[in-house]
Amino acid sequence: MRARDIPNIITVLRFLMVPPTLLLLLEERYALALLIFAIAGLSDGIDGFLAKRYNWTSRIGAIMDPLADKLLLDSTFLILAWLGDLPFWLVAAIIVRDVVIVTGGLAYHFLVGPYEMAPSRISKLTTFSQILLVVLVLAVHGDLISLPVWSMEGAELIVLLLTLVSGLGYVWGWGKRALQSA
Repeated sequence: MRARDIPNIITVLRFLMVPPTLLLLLEERYALALLIFAIAGLSDGIDGFLAKRYNWTSRIGAIMDPLADKLLLDSTFLILAWLGDLPFWLVAAIIVRDVVIVTGGLAYHFLVGPYEMAPSRISKLTTFSQILLVVLVLAVHGDLISLPVWSMEGAELIVLLLTLVSGLGYVWGWGKRALQSA
């Protein structure tokens, strides 16, 4: 093992945190699920910091990191919807956006050419809002905090709006680049 492999090892560990998080959610052990979810979130920040700070970046890391994030986030959203903790319409919008992004990226790669995976600012804000929503839901259902219903509904609507805007932004951006390269 080389030092430059540390970010990728941390990413693999984040993949391994998905099953216990989901199992804890299914058992409705929200506080413990929140702890593992938070550790996974911190690990994402740490591996990103190390990769950028020491230039320990790699193509595989650039692919694995967002996949680990999406796997954890999307599967958590699906379980929370199944448990009735989040509305299905919101989770459907989030999943459809992610499928559109992955499908669009693959289509662009195979039909137009290679591209650099670089999330936009709105996409980063969307991901942050989605993570924050999961944290709020887990904290509320884990009896760690109490929030009025309207604040949770407001958070859900903000996540929906950002999800739609960022998804359309990716479609617009890839479409524009594809037309320019034609």
